[in-house]
Amino acid sequence: MSQFTVSGRFKSRDGFAEFETTIDAENENVAREHAYTQLGSQHGLKRTEIELEEVSQ
Repeated sequence: MSQFTVSGRFKSRDGFAEFETTIDAENENVAREHAYTQLGSQHGLKRTEIELEEVSQ
């Protein structure tokens, strides 16, 4: 497994909040899915409220 850094922003009460997280995943697509899952779970967000800007290894 590789480590991917996922960055972007999500809708919050005060507008948009930026984030950057590191995820262990098999490939870039899996890393994106894990990012959506983590942020949605932690902040009660839907996928449409999360904007992923960059996924890098």
